[in-house]
Amino acid sequence: MVKKGELDMVQLNDHFTYKKLFKAVIPSVAMMVFISIYSIVDGLFVSNFVGTTAFAGLNLIYPVLMIVGAIGFMIGTGGSALVSKTLGEGNKEKANKYFSMFIWMTFILGIIVSSVLIIFTPNIAILLGAEEEMIDYCVTYGRICLAFQTSFIVQNAFQAFFVTAEKPHLGLILSIISGCTNIVLDFLFIV
Repeated sequence: MVKKGELDMVQLNDHFTYKKLFKAVIPSVAMMVFISIYSIVDGLFVSNFVGTTAFAGLNLIYPVLMIVGAIGFMIGTGGSALVSKTLGEGNKEKANKYFSMFIWMTFILGIIVSSVLIIFTPNIAILLGAEEEMIDYCVTYGRICLAFQTSFIVQNAFQAFFVTAEKPHLGLILSIISGCTNIVLDFLFIV
């Protein structure tokens, strides 16, 4: 017996029509849009409630945070390809081990990179061109974000693994929840 909604699910081993392909990629595209909006929301709150110098500091340090966040996308993309290949070969146990290895590697690498960058945030801000008061804003914003950057890196890795698990909608839901949490916390801590 077919469960409700099962016919609508797109599986990776299906023959893809344009409709199925479109249905499979929409959650991932929407997820990327939501992740891009995180910085816009931060910028709106900071520029309207803290000031233009703080906003300039945020914009200066933010690319560093996104480069670090990309570690998760890289590991997730490469890892999900290996996990998919292994699943396609019928070796679910080995695929589970690969998945666990990639998630642990992402988590540990996130902690190491974030910790090192927290220490060197003032140097990075100066290297990027921050001066005087802007350095303080770069360091404050950068260190707060880096303290939680590991969770962002792991979230990014999971986005690719959700597609491999044939559940791209979970990545979208996670991104929406994270974005809404970002808005609430921006309001709480900035306003």
